Amino acid sequence: MSVTTGKFDLNMEEVLEAWGPSDALREIIANALDEASLTGTTEPDLYEDDEGRWHVRDYGRGLQYEHFTQSENEEKLAKPDEVIGKFGVGLKDAIATFHRHGIDVTIHSAHNIFTVEEAPKHGFEEIETLHVDIQAPEEDIEGTDVVLAGISEESVKAAKENFIRYTDGELLESTRFGDVYRVPEGESASVYVTGLRVATEENFLFSYDITATTKKIRDALNRERSNVGRTAYTSRVKQILQACESGEVAQRLVDDLQRFTSGETHDELGWKPIQVHAVKVLNAKKDVVLATTDEQARHRDLLDHAENDGYQVVTIPDRIQPDVESETDTDGNEIRGVDLYSTEYEESFSFEFVDEDSMTDQELAVWELREPVFDIISCPPDYSVRVSETLRATDGDNTMGVHQPAEKQIVLRRSVLDDPEEFIGTLLHELAHTRTPFPDQTREFERVLSDFLGTVGYEAVHRTN
Repeated sequence: MSVTTGKFDLNMEEVLEAWGPSDALREIIANALDEASLTGTTEPDLYEDDEGRWHVRDYGRGLQYEHFTQSENEEKLAKPDEVIGKFGVGLKDAIATFHRHGIDVTIHSAHNIFTVEEAPKHGFEEIETLHVDIQAPEEDIEGTDVVLAGISEESVKAAKENFIRYTDGELLESTRFGDVYRVPEGESASVYVTGLRVATEENFLFSYDITATTKKIRDALNRERSNVGRTAYTSRVKQILQACESGEVAQRLVDDLQRFTSGETHDELGWKPIQVHAVKVLNAKKDVVLATTDEQARHRDLLDHAENDGYQVVTIPDRIQPDVESETDTDGNEIRGVDLYSTEYEESFSFEFVDEDSMTDQELAVWELREPVFDIISCPPDYSVRVSETLRATDGDNTMGVHQPAEKQIVLRRSVLDDPEEFIGTLLHELAHTRTPFPDQTREFERVLSDFLGTVGYEAVHRTN
């Protein structure tokens, strides 16, 4: 087999002056990763040898001199979601950058050994340009080994940070559009395309690796691979989040959403579809009750019951409430807002009524105290007051009484008959509900209850005197 040797003019008319050694090494690593992906070979090695030289070693088909020509790589263009590069210029830019920074490059492959030097341009001997010196291989090796002498450890570290596989980001969920990663504490989020960072987002909640690209994203991947605008990937990031089904991602989104009133949410939570999707997933995965800040103020007592029942009360913005109420969650269930929980709460009561004949003498003595209370506060004549062994079947529920306006009745738990003070207090509390439509823990209800207490207290003091 004949081996090509000689000098290959790189014809570098334009050098990326902003590039440093880490940018150049990024391209070498990207090429190695692409070769591994295209050939299905072992993941490339990145290591430092005993002489302080850094190696990027893949196990693919081996670099050939034709790869130094500048042209779009048809093989890579045909598989845009499997590879990082596409232009065929990254290798040349990298070599020129290394040379400019005094870093010696030697490339070993099964086909040749390549080194870099300045040499006269063919036909213009007075002009020296950058050439690749092509020599016969010294040994038969598998793949390509790029050897860098003089590159700093800091540059290597900076180059590796461009790849999601070399970061500390924790994978939270994979979707058909891309992956969601936790952002390490104290770091900014990043957006990756097939594993390569293309943008840094200081106010994103997650980092994203887009594995299913769009034409808009591919067109935005410029030669420098940096400063890709948010407009290129926003729609895909939204699709990634909307495809997430794990409770962990949804919970982190919802936790962040809780800060919307203070304006401290991350940018993803400014997107209405993401807000809606987050609560839909959370409703499917966890026991929650969704409520706006206004609903929480108006239904504090009801939502206290929800929390006692083991539900997490989740604050949602007013603007998404209509969307949430008209949707089902990701499992097809009705989304539990205040109205639904209120219905479930009412339906959770199950009574075992106690007749007076079944009461003990002590209970009867306490039970008879209701009549003077009725006289003092003028109990509504169309209301009945009853006693039940239990009120709700929920384990650990401590509800002592309930007002049921539809049935025009008040039901007290039997245990309140053990203590006359608890009995009268509970009875007055439930009777107050007959005078106002406002729920517990509201100013309106507290005013009615205070009036009752004042009336009963005055009557008690007056009779004592």
